[in-house]
Amino acid sequence: MVDPAPFVTYTFVMSITPGPNNVMLTASGASFGFRRTVPHILGIGCGFVVQLLAVCAGLAALFSRWPALQSTLAWVGAAYLVYLGWQVLRSGDPDSREAHHPVSFLQAALFQFLNPKAWVMTVTAATLFLPHELGPLVSGAYMAGVMEGIGVPCMAVWALFGTTLRRFIAAPRGRLAFNVSMALALAVTAIMMVR
Repeated sequence: MVDPAPFVTYTFVMSITPGPNNVMLTASGASFGFRRTVPHILGIGCGFVVQLLAVCAGLAALFSRWPALQSTLAWVGAAYLVYLGWQVLRSGDPDSREAHHPVSFLQAALFQFLNPKAWVMTVTAATLFLPHELGPLVSGAYMAGVMEGIGVPCMAVWALFGTTLRRFIAAPRGRLAFNVSMALALAVTAIMMVR
């Protein structure tokens, strides 16, 4: 019998704590509002499920055999986070015609393969919580269901948090403070993920 409590707890803690996705969702919610951030949330969810199922199917063994591959992906992901931080820092008035567009569904999905926290979550989940006794299809569906059922609402919380900051960032000083904070958060996350 599978006891879901440890896996649910792990998933909640990993999903609600700050990381690249949550920082980006906060910035998107603040800049573009919740509705325009929904494709970003759904893209993360879709990319994460593909990554999780790939790990459950044996990608974790590949990383065990060639740890440099996972390390390389972490460094590429960290570089991308620094680039995103630079983009956030340079962004101006969210209502201007020249404002950047929100992250698309496809961009968010693909980013999961460069996101060090997503790799840590999926590899750890597959290593510690994959119920092999259920068979490959049912165990994959169980893993994906738990992680998405908890992860998507947690991501929505971060996006909604960003939307509460829209009034604050309407003023130029508030916008600058927010952009600097988000850029620094992404840079710190990048450093933490590769050290």
